[in-house]
Amino acid sequence: MTGSAFLKVKGTIIVDDHNDEQVVLKGVGLGGMLNMENFITGYPGHETEHKKSVEKVLGTENTKFFFDKFYEYFFDEADAKFLVDHGLNAVRVPFNHRHFIDDDNPAVIKERGFELLDRIVNICAKYGIYTILDLHTVPGGQNQDWHSDSGIHRALFWDFRDFQDRIIQLWIVIATRYRNNKWIAGYNPLNEPADPEHTRLWDFYVRVEKSIRSVDPNHILFLDGNTYAGDFTRFGEPLPNSVYAIHDYSFFGFPTFEQFEGNKDQVTKLQRSFDRKVKEARDLGIPVWNGEFGPVYEDEVQGGDAAVVINKKRYDLLKAQLKIYKNNNNVSWSLWTYKDVGVQGLAYVPHDSPWRKLFGDFIEKKRRVGADFWGANPDSEVEKLYDDLFEHFKREIPDKYHKVMYPPLWNIRRQITRVTREIVLSSYLAYEYADLLQGYSKDDLDKLAASWKLENCVLRNQLNQYLYEDSK
Repeated sequence: MTGSAFLKVKGTIIVDDHNDEQVVLKGVGLGGMLNMENFITGYPGHETEHKKSVEKVLGTENTKFFFDKFYEYFFDEADAKFLVDHGLNAVRVPFNHRHFIDDDNPAVIKERGFELLDRIVNICAKYGIYTILDLHTVPGGQNQDWHSDSGIHRALFWDFRDFQDRIIQLWIVIATRYRNNKWIAGYNPLNEPADPEHTRLWDFYVRVEKSIRSVDPNHILFLDGNTYAGDFTRFGEPLPNSVYAIHDYSFFGFPTFEQFEGNKDQVTKLQRSFDRKVKEARDLGIPVWNGEFGPVYEDEVQGGDAAVVINKKRYDLLKAQLKIYKNNNNVSWSLWTYKDVGVQGLAYVPHDSPWRKLFGDFIEKKRRVGADFWGANPDSEVEKLYDDLFEHFKREIPDKYHKVMYPPLWNIRRQITRVTREIVLSSYLAYEYADLLQGYSKDDLDKLAASWKLENCVLRNQLNQYLYEDSK
């Protein structure tokens, strides 16, 4: 792998355009950085709300300083070297459209967004790491969840052509900027799209592919399936030099579901889930990229031996998934996520860091009240409150309407908790979180952000060892 040639699609694999040798992309997503996610860094709600609440406390100048330092420390050359040393060769870079587009002036593409992206792309290139540019949010939200940064539970992106036109314009500018960069593996035009009508996503992909190709004929497009990167059944004829991108999270890796024991039945379920997601790609003879997967882990400092036992099951799940990918034409993948507050990351900020000292109690409160799905405590007393609410909905809604809300893979309880806790409750909690920054000087903010330097983080050694072994 030299970066001297573009990557391209050849049949069912990705190859180096120079020698036609297969390139298997194995990497991580930089979740929580240029697109901030609440369970990754510990804040409640969605990114725009989070930043606005912080600005009310710190003011504009100090808020900009704080987040600029956060970006600087979250990923630098030490991180790139760490990834290479553990056998990884790719980084998926999720970014929020608001780094490039202001809602009150959408026709102007901001240079600041490129400054942030350029820095990551260039660091990765220096260490021989490919990047995949992932647009993680769009105006109106491409899906119904909080991480599309819309602040609502509807995906309005699909209802307004103007929103789609803005993003087409943005991708033209991005593709123009990076069309000659051979260390960029390609573009991921939309993260986890969820179009309830199932037709508008493909129409958008056709448009964005044509627009990108008008300025950049070289880079691969990584196209997420509909309904959160899991459904390709309504896609049209394959677009040139494109890969189908799945997300392959397993319920076995979350605390509220059956735990992974590695028995034959569970391994079969893992394989069947993967087979279902890649069926269309296999039938069409095009490559697959798993853009996100990975279990969540328990806090072994607070959970003790019980947490160690649970995490062993989560590591075994990860190994089983990696085996499936290797045995299925060496599918490329990107683990979610690189750094966090101890939920999924290869590295995480420790309890004695300035970050956890300031926000630790709040993170525990957020876990107790279930303000985010990934970090919720399934045994919390708060769950009993939602039991009553859930039973009320069950009594009042006839059975035939239980699946009328999109996406159908979410039951009524998930729909209720998503709106009441992850949107409404979190909107209030955002200000409580921000108030913890009262009185912080620039020096304080710098030390706080520096918690995310790799040298100040704890490494999840067992996870990192498994990734290194898989790279061999």
